[in-house]
Amino acid sequence: MGRPFGVPVYVSPSWFLVAVVVTVMFENQVLKTEVIGRPGSFVVAFAYALLLYASVFVHELSHAVTARALGLPVRSVTLHILGGETSIEREAPTPGREFLIAFAGPLVNLVLAGLGLLAHLVLPLPGVAVLLVDALTFANLLVGVFNLLPGLPLDGGRLVRAAVWKATGQSRNGAIFAGWVGRGVALFTLLVGAVLATRPASGGGGFGWLALLWSALVASFIWVGATQAIRAEKVRDRIPLLDARRLARRATQVTADVPLAEAVRRAQEDRSGALVIVDHEGRPLGLVNEKAVTATPEHRRPWIEVGELSRGLDPDLTLSADLTGEELLVALRRAPASEYLLVEPDGRVYGVLAVADVDRAFAGI
Repeated sequence: MGRPFGVPVYVSPSWFLVAVVVTVMFENQVLKTEVIGRPGSFVVAFAYALLLYASVFVHELSHAVTARALGLPVRSVTLHILGGETSIEREAPTPGREFLIAFAGPLVNLVLAGLGLLAHLVLPLPGVAVLLVDALTFANLLVGVFNLLPGLPLDGGRLVRAAVWKATGQSRNGAIFAGWVGRGVALFTLLVGAVLATRPASGGGGFGWLALLWSALVASFIWVGATQAIRAEKVRDRIPLLDARRLARRATQVTADVPLAEAVRRAQEDRSGALVIVDHEGRPLGLVNEKAVTATPEHRRPWIEVGELSRGLDPDLTLSADLTGEELLVALRRAPASEYLLVEPDGRVYGVLAVADVDRAFAGI
C-alpha cells in the first residue's frame, strides 16, 4: 500500500472481512446515539473501522520507525484480521533496545487516546465529529492497553522479556518466562470471552456468542505466538550443536553417464547416502537429487543416466565441512536447496549435507 519512512506496508485480504464486521457492529451504536440515521450511520461506522485500523497501523509503524532508528532493518508492516505485525529482520541486541521498540507502539496509542479525550473536552465539535473522536479515543485506548498485556507475542510480553533479560543477563530466560505468561494471558482472554458470552442468559444484555468467538480467535493467536516463542528458544539451544561434519552423508562419486541403477548399487556398496557427479578428473560438477532417485521406478533405472537427475553446483551450494552453528544456518539460508556439497579446506569432497538431516536435528523440540 506504500512505503512510509521506507517501510513496505501490506494489507491482508482478511482486513476487509474485519472491516465489514466492525462496520455492522458499530452501526447499531451509531443509531442509538440518534445523531445520524441510515444510510449515514453505515458511513460513520465504516469510518470507525478505518480509524480502528489506522490506530493499529500507527502502532505498528511506531515499532518499525523505532527499530530503524536503533539500527535494526525492518522488512515490512502487515495489517491482518487480528491487527498488525511488524517484521524486523533480527532481534534487538540489548534488553534496552528491545524495551524501546516494544513500548513505542502502545505509547503512541495511549498518547493519541489522551489527545482524543482532550479534544472531546475542549473543542466544540458537532455530533458526528464527537462520535468519531470518541471512537478514535476508544480504539487507541483499546489497542494500547491490549498490547500491554504481559505475555508474548504481545508488546507487554516483550517488555517482560526485556525486564527478565536485564535482570538475569539471558535473553533466553526472558523469552521463555514471557512465553509462559503469554499462555496464561491466552487462557484469561478465553475466560473473559466465556463470561461475556453468558451475560445474555442472565438477562443483563451483552455480547453473546460473538464475544466468545472473537475471544477464542484472539486467545488462539496469543497461545500460538507464545508457544512459538518458547519453541524458538529451544531451537536456539540446539543451534550451537549443529556441525556440518557430523550431519554429513558419505558421498559416492560417479560420472554423469553412469546408469542410475549402477550409481545406486555403488552407493549401497559404499554405504553412502548421497551421489555426487564428478568429471573424469574427479572434480565435482553436480548433486543428485535424492527425491528424484526415490521417485524413479527400479525397472527404469538401468536406462536413465544419473546425470539426468542432478543439479549443477552453484558456488553457494558448495560449503565448507567445518561450518557449525549459526554460520551453518546462515549459509543454508543464503541459497535454499535440498542438498549441499561439503568440501575440505583443500577442496576435496567430504560429503553431502541434506537439509532433511538438519531438520531432523531439531526434531523432538
